[in-house]
Amino acid sequence: MPRIVQKHIPYNTILLSSMLLAIFGCVPLASASVAVPMDSTGPYRTVSHPENAPSGVDATVGPSEWTHAYANPAHNAAFPVSNNAPKWIKDGVSWSFPEARAWPLTSPPFGHKTYGMAEAAVTQTQFYGNALGPSVVKGVVYAESDDMFAYAVNAKTGKLIWRASPVGNNLMGNPLVVGNTVYLSAGSVGFNFANVIRYAHSPSASARGLNVSFNGIYALNRENGKLLWYFPTPGETMATPAYDNHLLFIADGAGNAFGINATTGKQLWKTHVGGMDNMSSVTAYDHNIYFAMAIKPYLYCLNESNGHVVWKGTIPGASNTGIGDVSPAAADGVVVLDATTTPQANKKARFGNVIRAFDAKTGAVLWTRSMGSGAKIPAFKGGVPMIHDNIVYVGNPVASTYQAYELKTGKLLWTWHVPTKVAAGAGRAAPTYYHGLLYITTGQYIFVVNPATGKELHQHHIGGQFGIESPVIVGGTVYLTSSWDWIMAMPLKTVNPNS
Repeated sequence: MPRIVQKHIPYNTILLSSMLLAIFGCVPLASASVAVPMDSTGPYRTVSHPENAPSGVDATVGPSEWTHAYANPAHNAAFPVSNNAPKWIKDGVSWSFPEARAWPLTSPPFGHKTYGMAEAAVTQTQFYGNALGPSVVKGVVYAESDDMFAYAVNAKTGKLIWRASPVGNNLMGNPLVVGNTVYLSAGSVGFNFANVIRYAHSPSASARGLNVSFNGIYALNRENGKLLWYFPTPGETMATPAYDNHLLFIADGAGNAFGINATTGKQLWKTHVGGMDNMSSVTAYDHNIYFAMAIKPYLYCLNESNGHVVWKGTIPGASNTGIGDVSPAAADGVVVLDATTTPQANKKARFGNVIRAFDAKTGAVLWTRSMGSGAKIPAFKGGVPMIHDNIVYVGNPVASTYQAYELKTGKLLWTWHVPTKVAAGAGRAAPTYYHGLLYITTGQYIFVVNPATGKELHQHHIGGQFGIESPVIVGGTVYLTSSWDWIMAMPLKTVNPNS
């Protein structure tokens, strides 16, 4: 039987903690016992299997921390291991872990006969499965799911270490892991009717996620999943925070950005810029942070220490939601972002995708390129860029392509057309560069592509669907999550026989 983390909490403790939350803006460490839900035997209880945790050298496999969505500011989740690493991580392991809402990988999305394939797949991603990929730290795979749970799984065995649901809200992010703490972000795509009316009257004054559920950052103990503190935000926080220099940074669906003490959860600063952050995860780079907002379509650069706006930029013609979906990538003094653009008035109403590079310090536009056009796509409007060795690799879901650009000049190097049809459009996830090759998850497949030529080398069918879940590669193992609510591991040689 699983070990259940239990604690009965008196009413006065709950009341006091609620007062502290209202006064200080977070649930302090001393009041961490207000973890919700409070039924210690119910289906949403925190379940712990400490006997499944890695030990010895196995507990050293992978990076020592995870500070960003897609691992780092460049969005390349690839981690070579040394010759002295355990044999299992070098050779690769294979397992599949079904999460709470796991759906057969061989089946179409639930509700496809009602919504159609494209919308049903998007709905399953947004409410049932994993929106982003996993985090792998010290022999443990961490994942957030829209099934309202976060998971810690042994990277070698695929066995559950703990499962926690600190709030009745979707968990769409990429768990951050620093020291003994796991940071989750909570928020959903939902608008209640009051916000729909507010949006109709004044789009820039509306807020996504407001009064829908309890949004914000939840800090958990890395070993057992117990809640340490909670930082509330008015708007949704679907996107992933960033960690830098003992601070956390997040933007929300009400147009706010926050700087937070990563140890205590105390707010250090708050800056209101307006608009809505949908899935644009914060990037912390060279003492500044970068994120994009929808409705008021801007990319923002804020000072890490005080939240002051350093500069803001935009993408010409960005659709009202597109620019707030994509997480900016940063490397070598350049920040890159793309977005779906509003179509010109014509009979076909084709949508485009535009990518733009900015000087990270000044916001000066370095180059802008049209990535191609296609039919309107549902939900996530853009491709997450990845930077490696002064090359930007990025997808375009309206055209179902991936492209490579020179980082400093914007010169187009190649275009690869995804060969398999995806009803909602292919090309959202950031590629992963590892040992001279690109690994790309889109649709039901993981592809291997030559980064110099854009030529497809291999493809491996998995099933289900990948949206913006990028592969994480550690040694000889590929770790994946799926919109069908699975965490998976497979040997790299299964995907690429020549590896």
